[in-house]
Amino acid sequence: MSTRHRVAVIGGDGIGPEVCAEALKVVAAAGVELDTTDFDLGAARYVRDGVVLPDETLAELRGYEAILLGAVGPPVGDTTIPSGTLERGLLLRLRFELDLYVNLRPFAGVPGSIAEGADFAVVRENTEGTYAGEGGFLRKGTPNEVATQGSVNTRMGAERCVRFAFDLAARRNNKLTLVHKTNVLTFAGDLWQRTVTEVAPEYSEVTWDYNHVDAACIYLVEQPKRYDVIVTDNLFGDILTDLAGAVSGGIGFAASANLNPARTGPSLFEPVHGAAHDIAGKGIANPLAAIHSAALMLDHLGEADAAARILKALAAQSDSMTTSSAQLSTSSVGDAIAERL
Repeated sequence: MSTRHRVAVIGGDGIGPEVCAEALKVVAAAGVELDTTDFDLGAARYVRDGVVLPDETLAELRGYEAILLGAVGPPVGDTTIPSGTLERGLLLRLRFELDLYVNLRPFAGVPGSIAEGADFAVVRENTEGTYAGEGGFLRKGTPNEVATQGSVNTRMGAERCVRFAFDLAARRNNKLTLVHKTNVLTFAGDLWQRTVTEVAPEYSEVTWDYNHVDAACIYLVEQPKRYDVIVTDNLFGDILTDLAGAVSGGIGFAASANLNPARTGPSLFEPVHGAAHDIAGKGIANPLAAIHSAALMLDHLGEADAAARILKALAAQSDSMTTSSAQLSTSSVGDAIAERL
């Protein structure tokens, strides 16, 4: 019997609520019961009352098993919200406060894409690096202004991410690739490489290698099948996963899981794409990434069978969509996957 799970839903802005609705439809079709609560957070909320993430809302979110998020952000060109307000005040704050230290993004190249036939995952450290906020200005606003942006890397932060990646590789095809820039970033890169080298003997069945991040960008375009599990830091992971999404068929197919593997709080699941206000309300948004994210959520919640069935139906639907010229609506895609289940 499936357990009823308490899930917070942040539909957010633009197409976010639309794709979330389809994800929840598919979860229900898979036979998993969710007790959901909607939270009004995102650009629209900020414009309305200047609120990003109140402390009391954060405290309430801690009480859920998982968070499903659609997308947040203002329309392109909208200057009413200062740049970085939502990113740092909502998304990064949730990652830091809930200790969502692993960002897991799986990729499978759809038919016709550069990465057709490839199947790999990127494990990105999610709470440190250049996104930790270390830095500042000196003589700001003058011709002699200096801006520093530090990269914070701890042994604990790197090691727990590396261990997660080795565990994942051991469940997949026993191949791990560390991506960094050790020849230039000699301190952070050295920490990451030593961490992998020292942890690796505990996973004797997993072989590992190393790529500079610039080389990895080339390989993702020219030889994406060479990868199984990539582990990397926060900034490089952010860039690499956008590229991986592009070569695998587009970010409309790209899902992500912001994980707290220690389960001291809820993990957060979201499609990689943005709010896409230009197509919001038209019923043409691609919900596959949100549905995939929901499958990752179910797997995290212990509903492995339902997650596997959704992924199988998702792959079949993805293949049919990429080999057909028919234009499907957002809801019809969700209906089709639900029907396959």
